Amino acid sequence: MGRIISTVSGKGGVGKTMFVANLGIALAKAGFRICLVDADIAMANLSLLLGLQSSPITLHDVLLGESTLQDAIYEGPENVSLIPSGLSLESYRRVDSEKLADAIEPLADRYDYIVLDGPPGISKDVMACLAASKECIFITQPTSPAIADLFKVKTIAQRLGVKALGIVVNFTRNEKGEISSTEIMKMLELPVLGEIPYDENVRKTFLQKNVRPVMLRVPSCEAAKAIRKIAERISGTKIPTKEKAKIPIFPRKSGTIKKGFIEKILSFLGFRRE
Repeated sequence: MGRIISTVSGKGGVGKTMFVANLGIALAKAGFRICLVDADIAMANLSLLLGLQSSPITLHDVLLGESTLQDAIYEGPENVSLIPSGLSLESYRRVDSEKLADAIEPLADRYDYIVLDGPPGISKDVMACLAASKECIFITQPTSPAIADLFKVKTIAQRLGVKALGIVVNFTRNEKGEISSTEIMKMLELPVLGEIPYDENVRKTFLQKNVRPVMLRVPSCEAAKAIRKIAERISGTKIPTKEKAKIPIFPRKSGTIKKGFIEKILSFLGFRRE
């Protein structure tokens, strides 16, 4: 039976989606069967990071009962499976996130790890994401506003009976005023799974012509090393560090029209470029 783990945060912009994409690749490198689910059904962007933003069938369609779960599964890098959420505002308005748990439950029989990239905050969608998982990871930055908001998310997870694996502290710079991991552990009464240092390689991810997570693009960078250690702590397995000689092209389902990156996003949002 696979482990269903949600990743959530109090605030947006703390690097949660970046972490999920790279964690999935790290675990897959160790031989685990991985499925990532973009459970941020309102502001989905995990598919953009994995090069699958043109996926015609998404989690929206599954939750609306218009497609099967199998039809919404796509193969990404390192054989990581992905269930993307739609970018369409129209479909989002009709989606009932409370159906998420029932929708993804069958995945536990097929994968070793099902990692949900949840929305930030304490909305109904966040509660649905947590309720669909057995375990959760909290993502934060070492700042007081981010940690204060995380208190609320932790409380919701506790009430739903979701086991907290710990906290990932992202974008650390060792600057004066940052809240240390020791202090974060004391305040939230949870272990810190690891710290991910601020890394220019992560910032440049979306500046590349071909968007790829750092675990594939620059696996030797400091952020990738930190995520690999976190993956090892979660799985109890050593993650290979050797980079492959050739990085495979992300496979796409047949029938997908190839467009430029910006054109793909605009078309999903219902805009056209003249």
